[in-house]
Amino acid sequence: MKGRVLIIAGSDPSGGAGIQADIKTVTALGGYAATAITALTVQNTKGVSAVHPAAPEVIAAQIEAVMSDIGADVIKIGMIGDRETAAVIETALKKYNDIPVVLDPVLVATSGDALAKDGVAAFIRDRLTPLAAIITPNMDEAAALTGRDITDRDSAIAAGEALVALGAKAALVKGGHMRGETVEDALVSAEGARIYSNPRLETTSTHGTGCTLASAIATGLAQGMALQTAVKRAVDYVHKAIATAPGYGGGHGPLNHAHPCEN
Repeated sequence: MKGRVLIIAGSDPSGGAGIQADIKTVTALGGYAATAITALTVQNTKGVSAVHPAAPEVIAAQIEAVMSDIGADVIKIGMIGDRETAAVIETALKKYNDIPVVLDPVLVATSGDALAKDGVAAFIRDRLTPLAAIITPNMDEAAALTGRDITDRDSAIAAGEALVALGAKAALVKGGHMRGETVEDALVSAEGARIYSNPRLETTSTHGTGCTLASAIATGLAQGMALQTAVKRAVDYVHKAIATAPGYGGGHGPLNHAHPCEN
């Protein structure tokens, strides 16, 4: 077991996304997962029916409990929910500013249900993005953060460049929501742009893909991998997890987080 990841995110009782998917991913890739839960959601593969935010002081206490004892090599941010939670997270990240941050700007669930209140996207853009080692939006989230239309590889790269200009050290704009036979994820950093391509899988088993990808990247970074190597392993891990998904649920089903993978 190598690489400590503190995950700050919401809980998904169906196990496909959120904290549950994060823990499975970090563990499958050989890392150690600790958590601070931002909200209890009531959801399954068909949708989100309720969100119950944790009190800001409880979120802060969870973070401090982990950091004062076990510590972390990387901090992964998932569902934030509201501005009060975002402010707590910002304070923690500034306190532990020597630890790389993987920021997954969760705004909408795979089902299409909103997971962030008004003002959260602006807070992520203006105050959390500059603290991130990498931000991992899908095309809709990247459009919300940058104000750009994203339809293809070039516009994804341009959005990634805009996020880097906002202060992130790197941005991975995910292409799963684009059309075409190939899924192209665009990584933009100081080293330029790189595209990670995989054949598109015709499946409804896509619940928690964003959570899983961000946690896989966080694990790689916590284990000392270079950014491009961590992203490549994460993209491949998610692709295989989708391809071997168990087919559970009547909506957007969960991935197979436990598939054999190279660590």
